Amino acid sequence: MRSIWNGAISFGLVSIPIKLVNATESHSISFRQIHTEDGGRIRYRKFCELEDREVTQGEIGKGYEDADGSIIPITDEDLSSLPIPTAKTIEIVAFVPADRIDPLQMDAAYYLQASGAPAAKPYTLLREALKRSNKVAIAKFALRGRERLGMLRVVGEAIAMHGLLWPDEVRAPEGVAPDTNVTVRDQELDLADALMDTLGEVDLEDLHDEYREAVEEVIAAKAAGEAPPQAPEPAAGGKVLDLMAALENSVRAARESRGEEAGEHAEVKSLPQRKTARAAPKQTGGKKSASTAKKTAAKKTTASAKKSTAKSGQGTKKTASKSTAKKTTTKKPTPRKRPA
Repeated sequence: MRSIWNGAISFGLVSIPIKLVNATESHSISFRQIHTEDGGRIRYRKFCELEDREVTQGEIGKGYEDADGSIIPITDEDLSSLPIPTAKTIEIVAFVPADRIDPLQMDAAYYLQASGAPAAKPYTLLREALKRSNKVAIAKFALRGRERLGMLRVVGEAIAMHGLLWPDEVRAPEGVAPDTNVTVRDQELDLADALMDTLGEVDLEDLHDEYREAVEEVIAAKAAGEAPPQAPEPAAGGKVLDLMAALENSVRAARESRGEEAGEHAEVKSLPQRKTARAAPKQTGGKKSASTAKKTAAKKTTASAKKSTAKSGQGTKKTASKSTAKKTTTKKPTPRKRPA
């Protein structure tokens, strides 16, 4: 990778020679300006106002326009000899936890490449120190005509630097949030949680620039003399008045997009502060109920049979007693008369 700046990292009394290279690249499609009538290129020529002639890039320098309109020339030598320690040095000023850095301050990203063999040992020392401390280094450096703030962190086996905006360059979010009182119900938060769970996480490697791909398709079609692809008709939509319905539809659409059955209900998690209702009593299954009913009926039948047997036994005993009583009460036989 081509370096855009050469200098050193100042780590206390340790100096680490490094080269600064871009860590990111743009894949956006660039267009040329053309004359719409004939397709001719539109070019901007650089003219000198005093001589009224076109000048080359080598003849162009920098100048500061004063309040009275006069121009003060500034050369690259003037900027390179600025009386500041960060002119050719990335000066580390502090080490802080990474969560102390507001993402709003993040700017361009660079890789810091060790410059030559002498830089290998101190470069590795700084990298391992950052790893073990779980902190990032805050540094100041000068680039493209101005002093900047940077954050150094470890990426793989390399040290990366993120340019940071100065704190006074980040605007306060005044007047951005709604200025009306809005009440969000627990049910709406539950559905929002369900939607977040349904969408889940994503591997950033799977994301790509669909807009750029669509533009490339249009360019390829027109280059082949074909009609460019047409965008699908947008779905007819109206003003959503029911937030709950919109959330429910969003959960359903997210589940369908992930290949889950549309008929399944989204799982809504209750918020921790809400009181949960008492659980309904468990209902016994059909087989269990039938079995219980059979057992109950059998018990009743057995009891009835026992009662009937007991009654029959009592009746038999009473009949036998009556018969004995009758036999006892019969007339005694008359004694026979003896012969004279």
